[in-house]
Amino acid sequence: MSSLVDAGLTVHVQEGAGRHAHALDAAYRAAGATVTPEDPTAQSDVVVSVQPLTVHQAGLLEPGTVTISFLQPANERELLGVYRDRGVTSFSFDLLPRVTRAQSADALSSQALVAGYRAVLVAAERLPRFLPMFTTAAGTVPPAKVLVLGAGVAGLQAIATARRLGAVVEAYDVRKAAGEEVRSLGAKFLELDLEAQSGVYASAQSEEFLERQRELIGRHVAASDVVITTAAIPGRRAPVLVTTDMLKAMAPGSVVVDLAAESGGNYAGSVAGQEVWVGDVLVHGALNLPSSMPVHASRLYSRNVLNLLKLMVVDGSVRPDLGDEVLDGCCLTHDGRIRKELP
Repeated sequence: MSSLVDAGLTVHVQEGAGRHAHALDAAYRAAGATVTPEDPTAQSDVVVSVQPLTVHQAGLLEPGTVTISFLQPANERELLGVYRDRGVTSFSFDLLPRVTRAQSADALSSQALVAGYRAVLVAAERLPRFLPMFTTAAGTVPPAKVLVLGAGVAGLQAIATARRLGAVVEAYDVRKAAGEEVRSLGAKFLELDLEAQSGVYASAQSEEFLERQRELIGRHVAASDVVITTAAIPGRRAPVLVTTDMLKAMAPGSVVVDLAAESGGNYAGSVAGQEVWVGDVLVHGALNLPSSMPVHASRLYSRNVLNLLKLMVVDGSVRPDLGDEVLDGCCLTHDGRIRKELP
């Protein structure tokens, strides 16, 4: 906040906006912001939020207003239409280019870090057994077995957290290059006899590939006490990696945490924000897990916002230069048109 003020910007914060993250109005005032009792959206030149604005809020914006938030184009067609018609310049962290200059503004990665950590805690709370091994006078309790599907930022953090808690961890990613990172965290990387069509999970694979993948993953799922799935494709439905038959083969009381539930789920039966039982296995459909750790999630996100805004600030005002590859890559609407092809 103080960095924005130091850059010459006037910052308005809605009263109570930081309460959930334990950020008091007094702290915003101390940082140089003006705290207002009413929603300041309509009177602002730049509107920053976590989730996209509502269609009603967007309809109040003046031409030339800049918005910054998470925003998946496929899910917000009506909102994009309003932005276009109102002449709003909108930026989405979901579309931030994966280039070195953009790393400090990569909110997807920062929030995935929080989600991966939190996913293990969610699983540990629900698993009716210990994660670590214990040697006691009554005998030895073996460690729980955790399987992590997807070794991006969320997956790697889940692996590291599960290892810290003493679990035996296996992980799989379609990118074989991820194996080195997985092994460096003390987990076993599953080498499956598969030839991916792309180097990253962020691209869709053929149904034949996914079917073969499920076939090979199945026995590892069945042998696990906890499965954490993290595979997502930006702007598209998540790939189905876990089937009902796999879950039925797991031990009673096992837990699955599906971080892709909001985009359809790596288990097709996942429901975002709900827990469902498949036989004796609990499936937790994760919904906005970073919000359950609001202090650090907000701190990381605020730095991402600041670093993106820095690319737009010129002489104390926000003037985005779409000749910049980072801003061009994540700009959805500008000058009365939608700049990205909607899926």
